[in-house]
Amino acid sequence: MRIHRIEIEGFGPFRARQTVDLDAYAGDGIFLISGRTGAGKSSILDAICFALYGSAPRYEDGEKRLRSDHAGPEDPTEVALEFTTGGRTWRIERSPEFSRPKKRGEGLTPQKAEARMYERVGDEWVGRAARPVDVATLVDEVIGLTQQQFLQVILLAQGRFARFLLAKNDERQALLRTLFGTKRFEEYEKALDARRKEAEARVAHQSQSLGAQLDQAGEAARGLIDPLEGTPSLDERIGWIGRAALRSRHLAEEADAVQQQATKALAAAEAVHTERTTQRDKQQRRDTARITLAALEERAADIAALRAERDAAQRAEPVRAAKDSAGKALLALNSANDALDDARRAWEDADQDDADAPALDEFVAETQQRIGGWRPLSDIEARLEADARAIETLRTQAEDAARRAAELDERAEALPAERKRIEQAIDRATHAAATRESLTQNVAQLADQLAAARSLTRLADAQRAAFDALQKAKKHKEEAEAHHADLQARRFAGMAGELAAALVDGEACAVCGSTSHPARAVLGEDAVSADDVDRADAARREAVAAYEAANTAYAEADRAHADRLKDSGGRSGDELTADLDAKREELEAAETATAEKERLAAERTALDTEEQRHDAQRAALIAERSDLEARATAAAAQLDKDRAAVAEARGSADSVGDRIRAEQQLVALATAYAEAQREAARAEKAAIDAAEALELAVEDAGFGDAAEAIAALRGAVERASLDTRIQEHDTALAATRSTLLELELEVLPEEPIDTDESAEAVAAAKAAWADAVREHSTAGERARTLEAAAERIEAAHAQIAELAAEAEQIKRLADTVAGRANNSKRMKLETFVLAAELEEIVAAANLRLGEMSAGRYRLQHTDALAARGAASGLGLEVMDQFTGRARPAHSLSGGETFLASLALALGLAEVVTSRAGGIRLDTLFIDEGFGSLDAETLDTAMRTLDELRQGGRTVGVISHVEAMKEQIPAQLRVEQTPQGWSRVIQDGVRPELTTTV
Repeated sequence: MRIHRIEIEGFGPFRARQTVDLDAYAGDGIFLISGRTGAGKSSILDAICFALYGSAPRYEDGEKRLRSDHAGPEDPTEVALEFTTGGRTWRIERSPEFSRPKKRGEGLTPQKAEARMYERVGDEWVGRAARPVDVATLVDEVIGLTQQQFLQVILLAQGRFARFLLAKNDERQALLRTLFGTKRFEEYEKALDARRKEAEARVAHQSQSLGAQLDQAGEAARGLIDPLEGTPSLDERIGWIGRAALRSRHLAEEADAVQQQATKALAAAEAVHTERTTQRDKQQRRDTARITLAALEERAADIAALRAERDAAQRAEPVRAAKDSAGKALLALNSANDALDDARRAWEDADQDDADAPALDEFVAETQQRIGGWRPLSDIEARLEADARAIETLRTQAEDAARRAAELDERAEALPAERKRIEQAIDRATHAAATRESLTQNVAQLADQLAAARSLTRLADAQRAAFDALQKAKKHKEEAEAHHADLQARRFAGMAGELAAALVDGEACAVCGSTSHPARAVLGEDAVSADDVDRADAARREAVAAYEAANTAYAEADRAHADRLKDSGGRSGDELTADLDAKREELEAAETATAEKERLAAERTALDTEEQRHDAQRAALIAERSDLEARATAAAAQLDKDRAAVAEARGSADSVGDRIRAEQQLVALATAYAEAQREAARAEKAAIDAAEALELAVEDAGFGDAAEAIAALRGAVERASLDTRIQEHDTALAATRSTLLELELEVLPEEPIDTDESAEAVAAAKAAWADAVREHSTAGERARTLEAAAERIEAAHAQIAELAAEAEQIKRLADTVAGRANNSKRMKLETFVLAAELEEIVAAANLRLGEMSAGRYRLQHTDALAARGAASGLGLEVMDQFTGRARPAHSLSGGETFLASLALALGLAEVVTSRAGGIRLDTLFIDEGFGSLDAETLDTAMRTLDELRQGGRTVGVISHVEAMKEQIPAQLRVEQTPQGWSRVIQDGVRPELTTTV
């Protein structure tokens, strides 16, 4: 990825648009970003990160004030970035969210964040994304680096440089997790732990359920076999339930045989009783049929009369409809005549002459035509007063427009004097505010010096304590070394006795080979063993390590005291306090002047805007007055015409509406009278037709006159009742005769048959059968219950064994992934994966660290167990070839820490980019304090930076070290203007020699 161009406006300390052409430095390969503290060097890197990701590293945890404090209310805030990656060139334009003045009214309104992304196609920029969310998606696609990865491999921001080297295990793990995306392994750990708990819960639940099943089955089996003694095992309880189930099945089979015998006895008794009951029923049916037949034959005459009545009613039924129609027609004729009389009286009461229907229809048509012409005038009449008031309103508005135009003229005459007053006040405030930036730096410097002076006493005490500890550790080391040397000498002196003690007669000596040992050396009482020497050596090593730690602690305490003494400037706390108070008072006055200047600038801007609006507003008011007067004149003329037309339409009535309503009443009366005449004629004709139809129907039905036919009519319900009574009699008579004939042929005895004895026998047999069924059902249910329980218990027992085995497997896997159980280093799966990445990072870093440290230092990954149960696996230590021992990274000096951090950062960048698809990094920025390096270390760092530009890479370094300014001719200077904002100046650039994309 190569960055070509950066454009910054209204961002950070940059008010006016600043353009940085990075291609101009491609020929040198390395350039310096320099400037005074606070000028805005790091803000250039903030702008790059903001353009790509919408945020800046220095504003992640605090207030996100990206917009420049120097920007005016209408000034834009925008950052543009042009870069090439993967053979394609892109441009991103992004603005943050900020508050701007409202376009209407007073106050501020939020301006939403904006982002756009373009791709260069030929000589044109083609839009590819126009919203922040779409730009973020496209950036992720074309760059392939997250913001954290970008800050670690391309934009090495201030304060992040040595963080990775000096971080604790957990902090380093968090950073590596972000860079390599291994959080999923933590999710694996949580998922496995959840599965472990779930599996163990299933085993416990199933075991509890099995115990409950055993208890329930034991209750069902109680009394079948002998109970178990003592406290039986689970297998014994399961076997006991099985034996009880076999016993219950045997008892159920015996009860089944008893039930079958009782069933046969019941069937025989029921057969005898059924036969006797059937004979008795037939006797009763025969006697009943004889009585019923006699009664039916006595009613024959009554049924014949009913049959004659039903037949006459059926012949008269066609006359019913004609009778009803004639009656309805007569009623309709009477009603129509009454309505005709009412309509005639109403028409005459309205002082109108009698007329036939055609004349009335003609009157209605003419009247409705006149009403249609009056309706629009009724609407006009209703709004006459409103039109008059509207005319007065227009005339009032015209006078108001004239008055406002005169006020604008008066304000225009006062504007020049107001502008002169504001300009003079701005000049005074600008002069007073010009010293604010320098005073801010002075206050910060004096505050730092005062803090340093106040901490000197504490640091001096710490220095003395560290020196005392160093002297004690040195004395202890010398004593341990002397003791170890003494033991070694004594052991060497007594080595002959030690060898002689191991000699055995007849076996060869390990020294001379002789099998005889006539004069063996004697091992003294104060002889030293190898274990004694080893223990002394271990104590010596511990003392040496303690001495080195104390030496490092003293060096750090001495360096801290010297640094703070330098930071204090050699001045006392009282002097610094007095100077600081004075500078703070001056700074407060300068800040007050700055605020007053901004207020006056806003007031001047408002005055400029007012001047620009004045002429346009005055012209608009004049035009508005002319338009209002013309509209009032036209409206008055139209009002006179409307009043004349309304008076003509009103006539003698109080209003046009009253005249319309009077005419509408006459139309309604005429319409009703004409319709009543036509309806009376139609009803008279219908009555005549209905009477003729009734006479024809009576004649067709065979009756002498209408009265006879009407007398024979019966209702539908009455006719149905007659027919039902006749049919019921005929049916009952035929059925009774048939039944009696069938029973008389069987020759049944006349005396009644007794069934009480056979019924008692059936009851006794049924009671015995019920007892047998109940016993069989009880025995069978218990047998089925115990058999099913035994089967479920066996299945549950087997399932628990399977679940327990599965739970144990899951537990071992979860413990392994989570770093528990036999994992002595407590290394989780995620840590193991990250450790492999860390080893590759260290290998890449050592390629540069070896050169920068002349072969003395080499980083190495350590998975040593951390103290006090802390997580381990991602440790870093430094191997010092001078001592042959590893030492913690915190023990390095400031310059050594810088070199190791630089090597590690570059190694980390190489590994991260290879994981991101192997993207090429042709632009690199380093923002770190080179001022802590001595001349020799600075030369080493410069050689490393010089190597980075090989292959066409461009490296930007932020520093204010004078030596770097002398060694790097290509520079990007950030300067503060007298007004307080910053600008960029590109110096020492030469044409690009090679360009790599």
